[in-house]
Amino acid sequence: MIVAATATLEAFQREFAAALFNEAASDAVGGLASQPGFAVYRNTVLRGCIDALAANYPTVAQLVGGDWFESAAVLFARSHLPREGGLASYGEGFAAFLEAFEPAGELPYLAGVARLDRAWTEAHIASDAPVLLAPTLAALAPQVLAGAVLVPHPAARWLTFESLPAFTIWRRHREALPLDDELAWRGESGLVVRPSGQVTWHALDLAGAAFLTACAQGLFFAEAAERAAAADADSTVPLGAWLSALIAAGAFTRVQIPSR
Repeated sequence: MIVAATATLEAFQREFAAALFNEAASDAVGGLASQPGFAVYRNTVLRGCIDALAANYPTVAQLVGGDWFESAAVLFARSHLPREGGLASYGEGFAAFLEAFEPAGELPYLAGVARLDRAWTEAHIASDAPVLLAPTLAALAPQVLAGAVLVPHPAARWLTFESLPAFTIWRRHREALPLDDELAWRGESGLVVRPSGQVTWHALDLAGAAFLTACAQGLFFAEAAERAAAADADSTVPLGAWLSALIAAGAFTRVQIPSR
């Protein structure tokens, strides 16, 4: 009886939530949805989702303007119900939505900017953790380091854009920098992380991004370094410069040394 009642309640809640974002309502909630007060409630909930998207994707909103963003946000919200009561992390999937959104076709970098906005949100709400410092790494014998795993910080997010300067566009808006400088239309990578109380961001080369990905996959340091070297074989940056940059940015939380 309790299980049946729970299932019925869950079904009603799903149908009630669906009715908030669609004009059509099932028989179970049709009576409620037809009441004048329900339209007010529907508009309030939709407004909350739109405002949450604007707060969670501020760079996208700056790039496209308020009217454009609101039109896109309405369409997104109607097909993407919030998964939890709080809206601090609402908007997962917005970047993919923009990729398929026809009016965004003239802005090929917009989905990448949205992914960076999402990375900022995820870094902001990620778990706290210690930061791996350079002296800890330097204290390890070379053979020990080669067989160790650098564990990325839980707040670290990194993205690579193969052919578009999405990170530069995003960073310039975040830092209120002018956009009239000549922009090199080539691929790039970026790191978003929160080593302490504030989210920071850093440009990455291909080697640094490849190294982080390899570490996240649990590869030993030596293997991850090989991946990094292969990813940016034509680079003129000194070998291992990316490691110093990643450590300084707070991209790792600890060194994991396998037991013998």
